[in-house]
Amino acid sequence: MKALQNLFDNLKPNFEKGGKWEKFYTLYEGHRTIVFAPDSTTSNTGTQIKDAVDLKRVMITVVIAMIPALIFGMWNVGHQHFIATGEEATLLAKFGIGAMKVVPILIVSYAVGLATEFVFCVVRNHPISEGYLVTGMLIGLIMPATIPLWQVALATIFAVVIGKEAFGGTGMNILNVALTARAFLYFAYPGQISGDVWTYFGDKQPVDGFSGATVLAYGASAVSNGTDMMQDMAGHWYDGMFSFWNMFLGIIPGSIGETSVVMILIGALILVFTNVGSWKIIVSVFAGAYAMGLLFNAVGGNSYMMLPAHFHLVAGGLAFGAVFMATDPVSAAQTETGKWIYGFMIGILTVLIRVLNPAYPEGIMLAILFMNVFAPLIDYYVVDANKKRRLKRATI
Repeated sequence: MKALQNLFDNLKPNFEKGGKWEKFYTLYEGHRTIVFAPDSTTSNTGTQIKDAVDLKRVMITVVIAMIPALIFGMWNVGHQHFIATGEEATLLAKFGIGAMKVVPILIVSYAVGLATEFVFCVVRNHPISEGYLVTGMLIGLIMPATIPLWQVALATIFAVVIGKEAFGGTGMNILNVALTARAFLYFAYPGQISGDVWTYFGDKQPVDGFSGATVLAYGASAVSNGTDMMQDMAGHWYDGMFSFWNMFLGIIPGSIGETSVVMILIGALILVFTNVGSWKIIVSVFAGAYAMGLLFNAVGGNSYMMLPAHFHLVAGGLAFGAVFMATDPVSAAQTETGKWIYGFMIGILTVLIRVLNPAYPEGIMLAILFMNVFAPLIDYYVVDANKKRRLKRATI
């Protein structure tokens, strides 16, 4: 480490004011502070409050929290591949197939996203933000394993430029950046992001009767065709795949990191116990989805409405969105009461979109983006109501 630190110190004069690479100082500083603490201190600024928790540590904590979902996602991609092709395989073989598909997606996400951010750092001469440490991982985990890499690159550029840099960079964006990438693909290339087949086949053919549809795709199809959703799922060769416990464990088709509720909840515990993620938002998202599911059960009308409410909690990307997307500290509500309202509305809208609009079978994406826009308004009225209550209690 001492040798690396000396290397950075020897290069520093070239990047400082008057040096031949002065224009790229922000890149130098950003890479140096990834490994070492800043070599400068503030002075003559009055009282200071020092805390060991900074942006880098927060972002690294979120990345660590996503690792269980990432590892399981790699295995599940391989597992679904061998189910689809009717082959037996070892744990290592399944993980190998999954890693072969998942790792390139993550590499493209990080490489293209960081390169885009570096360009803006140089042009605008502002420091490198650590925010993309999380965004790069999120973009990879919300993609299907079959997504073309060029689409990942295009969506990443769009998300960084339009979703973040257009608003001034990290901490200024009003929309979740990773979901902006997914939304771009959803509307620009719907065949690859919302199609029925989410399973990697390689150069092999699927077995007879195979369908790579997700549980939400079955629900949308049942609404459109007027069929029984539960019967549609049970009638396939993989009868029982969409049982509640299979969906809870995550042994189903879906995006790389969204299928296993167990692994996502492990990540949630990490975020909550480190005070990085808001448990109020997480709980309220699940509560809102469950309440809306119960309401649909009471109303009835079609088989999707009659899907047991607890199935909505483990289907699709609800859990992943609740834990890693809705809790985004930049785009989420900031007030404590506002967090309850914000999360509850996300849960309600997710199930509402799923059931009533078959064109968008995965409602969590649109629900979070919609509530991102309304989060400041929620906070405004929460603060305003609190001020009015305090004024009523005030005495002259």
